[in-house]
Order: sequence, then structure tokens, then C-alpha cells
Amino acid sequence: MSAASTARILVIDEGTTGVRAIIFDEHMSVLEHDYAELRHYHPEPGWVEQDPEDIWQSTSRVVEQALERAGVAPGDLTAVGITNQRATTVVWDRRTGRPVGRAIVWQDTRTAPRVAELAPQWGERVYSRTGWALAPVYSSLSLEWILGNVPEARELAENGNLAFGTVDSWVIHRLTGGARHVISASNASVTGSYDLHENDWYREWLQSLGIPLSVFPEVVDDAGLLGMTDAAVLGAEVPIRSAIADQHSALFAQGCILPGDVKCTHGTGTFLDMNIGTRPVIDTSSGLTCQIAWRFDGETVYSLEGYAGTTGAAVQWLRDGAGVLRDAEESETLARSVPDNGGVFFVPALTGLSAPSWDATARGLIVGITPGTTRGHIARAALEGIVLSVRDFVDTMASVSGAQISSIAADGGASRNDLLLQIQADVLGVDVVRTANTAATAVGAAMLAGLAAGVWSSPEEALATQDIDRAFRPAADTNYRDSLLQRWDRAVERAKGWAG
Repeated sequence: MSAASTARILVIDEGTTGVRAIIFDEHMSVLEHDYAELRHYHPEPGWVEQDPEDIWQSTSRVVEQALERAGVAPGDLTAVGITNQRATTVVWDRRTGRPVGRAIVWQDTRTAPRVAELAPQWGERVYSRTGWALAPVYSSLSLEWILGNVPEARELAENGNLAFGTVDSWVIHRLTGGARHVISASNASVTGSYDLHENDWYREWLQSLGIPLSVFPEVVDDAGLLGMTDAAVLGAEVPIRSAIADQHSALFAQGCILPGDVKCTHGTGTFLDMNIGTRPVIDTSSGLTCQIAWRFDGETVYSLEGYAGTTGAAVQWLRDGAGVLRDAEESETLARSVPDNGGVFFVPALTGLSAPSWDATARGLIVGITPGTTRGHIARAALEGIVLSVRDFVDTMASVSGAQISSIAADGGASRNDLLLQIQADVLGVDVVRTANTAATAVGAAMLAGLAAGVWSSPEEALATQDIDRAFRPAADTNYRDSLLQRWDRAVERAKGWAG
């Protein structure tokens, strides 16, 4: 693209709590954005659902409003990029395009009993092939549940009329007027259905679950030409140039394009990801996941990940459920009102523990409360709980990858909390660097879409548009760190098995 031309890249950022439309130019400046929250349904304990039609209608609305306020006509868009919450299961009728029931969100734990049942025979096998420890987050298990509990779905599947996808698949299907049923490589690799060694759907596993391959989408690159928007839907035919899972998008946006580079995203959950290069590394004893970070221009890059599913969501619960906070930003003010946690620990296992424990029966725990405990102590314990939930991953990642971690790039909404990042630097003993634009998931999707469209000639050129906001360096002594970690481990043990 010539220097005189002006790029207009529309990114649709499908988060767990909401959907955002952002319009970037070639300097990665935000021209306009719009946001809408998504409704969650909890029909049973541990169940988390969303309405696919609500996802689509909310997406349409924020896209229309962002374009209108920016004064950008759909036909003036250079490209569309998509980034999305991962492993959420959406199924629809191929003939009508209508969803078959609600989407099962990645936080949902309804398949936990099935995990326990399958683990002796399949646990090690699926982990070694898919890169993911067998857990309720597997979309393949959500699919099995749908086929066993929604009569319409089983009939559609048997007749070849059921379509499955993650949120990127669903949005692309709707944007293209039903013309495309695809999933990006990064999203395919987090479904618990994809064989990293064969680069294909894990047929033996899916056959054992009774899931026909006909329901699965075509796997495409994370950047390239994934389809064209339908003019009747968007207002013009625009190339869809990227679709990448949110954490992988943030990894790219943070400049983690070399093996050993690490980022940490603080969102609904907290995710620690490391670029490990062009070969998958699966260590089933580590509790870490191995996945496709992105596939672009004939090359597949892999990553290691450890995550805690409900960290930012736990702060949200303190606001909405417990009424401890007026808003999420107050967590920092309250936490700074006390010198330490006062012996209080908050294990944010609201929907179970993710890696490395993988205990779906664990539940959230606040322990150490005394008559002197204040809201400040609880707020500080919540921030420490976010950091401590991913503490184990740093040493494990270094061991599995062979790369020593000395710096972590931080992003996500909660990364604007200075105290949280200072606690992270202190607890992990590494520098934590925050970029000026903390919405890294959208930035990565925009960069990949722009690279595929020729806006930039290299990842380095795209990444040069980003600035560093602040670096947080370890300031706590080892005695503080060791004492904190020891008591945290005791608290986690008490949270395990609570719902079992």
C-alpha cells in the first residue's frame, strides 16, 4: 500500500463479557470504537451460556455505530479483522443459519463429570495430541453434551446439517451471509479437537465421542483472505483478512514474535503465553497447554500457555455479587489503603481451577478473615490472587521451553491497575512492561489483517507503531515473596474439591 493511501481496518473484538468494534488507521491510531456488553445465562450451577443471536446483533450494532461515528463508509474499509474469546461452542443449522440453542461459554463446567469418566482412558492421549489437558473447556466435550441433550442437534448432525464453530466461525458465517464455514488455526487448536501433530481434526477422539466430522469447519490461516463480507450485511464487500484467538492476538501485538518472548493478559481470566517457535512442545506433566499461536504465510508458530479462568471476573464479582467494590477501578484505591493483605487470601476459583491443578470442583475462597479485616484487605487479596494464580507458570514455562524469563509484557483491561502490575513484578521477580495501548487483542488482529492486506511489509514495521507506557521492576524482598507463596499454596489446597 502506498504511503499516500490511508488504511481503515475494522476489528471486531468478541470478548467474553462484551463485543467491541474498533477502527484503526495505518499508524494504529484508533479512529473510533463502540462497545456492548453481552448477557450471560447461568441455568445451572457451573453453567455459563450466551445467545449466539445476541452476539451477532450486538456485533452488528457496534460495527454500525463505530463506522457512523468515524464517518467511514463500509466500502472504504481496507480489511476486517476478528479476534475472539476461545473455545466457546456455537452450533447452528446449515440450512437456515439459525443457532441451535445457546452457546456454551469456555468457562462452563457442565462436562466436568464426563472429564473424570474419560480421563483414565483418554486423558494422556488427548493431551499429547491436542496440547490441552482434558478439561471442561474442551469444545469437543461441549459438542458431545449438545448432541446428547438437544434432540434437534443430533438429528441435524446425522443428516449433515449441523455446523459447529467457535465465535470467529459464527461471526464469519454471518458476515459472509452464510457463505463461509471456517475456523482459524489458532482457534481450532484450542477446541480440544485438533491434532497438533497431524494438523487435522483428531479423528479417533471425535469418533469415540460420536461426533461426526461433518459438523466441523474448514481450518484456515489466521491471516490471509478468509472470505468477503456480504454487501447486504455490512454494506459493501470487504475482505476479511484475519481471525485469531484473543490470547494469540495479544501475543502478536505485544511483539512476542521470537521464541522465549512472553506476555500476560489480564482480562476476564489471566493468561500467560510464551512464543516457542515453529515446533509444538507438549509436556503432559507440566499442566501447560501447547497451541497454535498463529498461522500466516505458510508458517505455523506455536505457544505455551497457562491460565486462570476467573481472575478479572472475580473482581467483577466483588463489585456485582458481593458489593465490596463500587467499580473495578476502586480495587486499586482500596488495596492501597492497607500496607498488606492482613493475612487474607482470595483464591479466584469461581468456576474451578485451571492449569496446573485442573480441578473443576474447586471453588472460590476467601480465607484469613479476622475482626480487623477491611474492604481494603479483601481488595488487596483479590489483586494478589490474580497474580498468584499464574505464578506457577513462569518457572514451568522456563523449564519446558528452555528459555529464561526476565521480562513479561502486560495487557488487558486490568493491566491499567498500577498496583496489580507492581505486585506481579514483586511476586514473579521479573520486569513487567505495559504498552500504551492495553487493548492488545484488537491490536494484534488489526496488525495481522493489515499485513495480509499489504498495509505493512513486515511484522516489525507494524509493531513499530506501538509505544511502551511503563515498566514495573521487582521491589519486594525474597522473605515477603516466600511467605506469600507458602500461605497461598495452603489456601489453594483448601479450595480444591469443594464441589466434588
